[in-house]
Amino acid sequence: MNRDRRQPGPNTRLFTAAFCPSCQFSFVPERPVGQCPACGSSLDVSASGTCETRMHQPVDSVGKPVAVGPKASQAIEVDELIGQKLGVYDCDALLGAGAMGRVYLARHRDLQRKCALKILPPAMASSDPAYVDRFMNEGRAAAALNHPNIVTIHAIGEERGYHFLEMEFVAGRSLRDLVEDEGPQTPVRATALTLRIAEGLAAAHSAGILHRDLKPDNVMLTHQGVPKIADFGLAKRVVINPDAERVLEFVGTPGFMAPELFEHHPATAASDVYALGVCYFYLLTGELPFRNDSLSELIQEIIHNPLPGFRSFKRSIPMEMAECATMLLAKAPENRPRSGVEAVQLLQAILGQVEDIESLLQKAFANHREIRWRREGHRYRIDLTFSGGRRQTAFVEPSEHAAADRLLKISSVCCPALSVYFEPALRLNSEILHGALAIAEIDNKAVFVMVDNYPLSTVDPEEIRRSVLEVAHRADAIEKLLTGLDLN
Repeated sequence: MNRDRRQPGPNTRLFTAAFCPSCQFSFVPERPVGQCPACGSSLDVSASGTCETRMHQPVDSVGKPVAVGPKASQAIEVDELIGQKLGVYDCDALLGAGAMGRVYLARHRDLQRKCALKILPPAMASSDPAYVDRFMNEGRAAAALNHPNIVTIHAIGEERGYHFLEMEFVAGRSLRDLVEDEGPQTPVRATALTLRIAEGLAAAHSAGILHRDLKPDNVMLTHQGVPKIADFGLAKRVVINPDAERVLEFVGTPGFMAPELFEHHPATAASDVYALGVCYFYLLTGELPFRNDSLSELIQEIIHNPLPGFRSFKRSIPMEMAECATMLLAKAPENRPRSGVEAVQLLQAILGQVEDIESLLQKAFANHREIRWRREGHRYRIDLTFSGGRRQTAFVEPSEHAAADRLLKISSVCCPALSVYFEPALRLNSEILHGALAIAEIDNKAVFVMVDNYPLSTVDPEEIRRSVLEVAHRADAIEKLLTGLDLN
């Protein structure tokens, strides 16, 4: 298992990783496939017969990515479990691999359901019995947790020397993948995601369960953007200076560990809160607060260095959110929220009643596959195709008011604002019951734009869906009436 992945062993089979853009699902199939096993969408198969590739890049104990060759064309080392049976499970594909085991997309034959099967390799089980004991004990404890922001554990067991956990299959991407793909999230979105993660953490802390290794790799996002925490209590060991007289051993990923853990204090709910703060910082900035190639120097930075200023990242982060992250990342545990429960209270106070736009859009268009949308900076682009084949693009973005007064602006470009169109445009504007036809400057050109605004604190998903459709339809109708063309 610790073999360099760039140097496959004699019994290793090589496969290409596949990625489904529809559901953000990465996996390694037994053979080239043309359909995603998670959502059933057709995959883009190249002329060579291999799917588009994009597997999650492994990280070292510091949390730093480990180079494994070109991300988009690298053959992935796969063991012989793919395509094989393990007890009641059929192992269909590899979802991910790390230092402490591998996760497979599997199918429970008796229950006829998909699941994620986390498996420890037999070599590790024989060399580290203590980890296996913790793997089994913590797995049993975590199986008692039932929360929408926690990956559910269905079963735990051992088969042919393979110790495994059967977990809920989340056909999405990790929090790290989200930031790597899209960059830092908007402050409201970052805060909303952190709040949902904190709610899962609070449920675990209330049940007396610590995570010990909370990080973006261990948080999965569903198709609807709901975060789910995985791998409770399954942190790996980190050994420093194994050849020295005094061996220092820690449990966790150093870049996400609280300062007191490096001073040999036991893990607590407050140390989990610190890791939550690192995740929040990462979502806001796209960076970890402390990074160093030297593990010993990284530890000293975490213990002694002040938190980097948010202004240094050249991002517009509201002061209250920056202060919230600073509280979660306080050096002294007594200065942090003491548990996930208190972290939830803090984040709720910061976020108030404002639901982030991405969550609203997920709910608004969950059952409308013909409508595609994506984030572009601080706004969201929505592409619509109408029954007659005409196309239109709408945009959803927040205003720059204070949080309590912030508006949600929904707009769609009609056509160029030529003087010949002014009179009919004014006449049309007087007939519009909701929203207004305005003139805006886009790319140094004046255009007619349909616009509607709603208070962000009270708008609901259904209201957004109706408004986007109405604004887009009306903009398209005005475009067709004034120009006879389909430009947008």
